[in-house]
This record gives sequence, C-alpha cells and structure tokens, in this order.
Amino acid sequence: MPDFLQNTGLWYALFAVVLVVFAIFVIRSYMKKLARGCCGSGGDGTEQKVKVRDRDKSHYPYIAKLVIDGMVCGSCARRIENALNKIDGVWASVDVSAKQATVRMKHPLSDQMLRDTVNYIGGYTVMRILWEENRIAQPVVH
Repeated sequence: MPDFLQNTGLWYALFAVVLVVFAIFVIRSYMKKLARGCCGSGGDGTEQKVKVRDRDKSHYPYIAKLVIDGMVCGSCARRIENALNKIDGVWASVDVSAKQATVRMKHPLSDQMLRDTVNYIGGYTVMRILWEENRIAQPVVH
C-alpha cells in the first residue's frame, strides 16, 4: 500500500473537507427554505388566491373533508385551496393545523378526482376522504 494512503493526517483532512462541503449544502438548503417558504412555493404571499364567486353555503349540498399529509405552512394551504377552487362548482378551505381541507361542491365529485387534484400539486397526499351525511346518491362527475 502506498505511503500516502497510510497517512492518517491525510484522511482527517479529507474527512474535514467532505464535512465542510456537506455543511455548506445543508446551510444553502436551509437558507432557501427561509427565503421561499417550507414548500418552495415562494412563502412570500405572492401566489394569488383563487377566489370563489358563489360563497352561499346553501348552494353546495356536497361536503367532503380531506385529510392531507404534507401540509406544513400557509403557502401549502393556499396551493391546495387554489387547486381545488379551480374546479367548477367547488369551494374549498384548508386548515393547516388540522391538516384538513373542507371541500364544498355543487355537484358530487369522485374521491379519485379529489385525490388526483391534491396529489398532482406534488408534496401532498390525501390520506382519507370523509363525506358528510348529507351526501345524496347521484351520478358522480369525473
């Protein structure tokens, strides 16, 4: 074995360099999260909220609660709300602390459509969908 490979000082120096490089990457990642928010969506509130025009709850006979994994901040909530509120006839509100979205619908949507809408955003997973008792059996809109 060559002499330079047996030099423990060289190995310590190499280990120190690797450790410093790793620390730099960790610090850079942390700084990006501070600047952009935890989910990388900007975190500065620049994402425009999708406004629902019809806010009369009586017009939304179908209500589902989506239990969502992966939400950690207000930006996460806004992204999920916006994705759901872009669907015609849907009014959604998200509670980050409860990790739930309340989805009011004028027409019933399939569980799969609700899951796909949230999961498509990336970083979020619908764990469970709980329908309120007033769900009426009608054809499901896909």
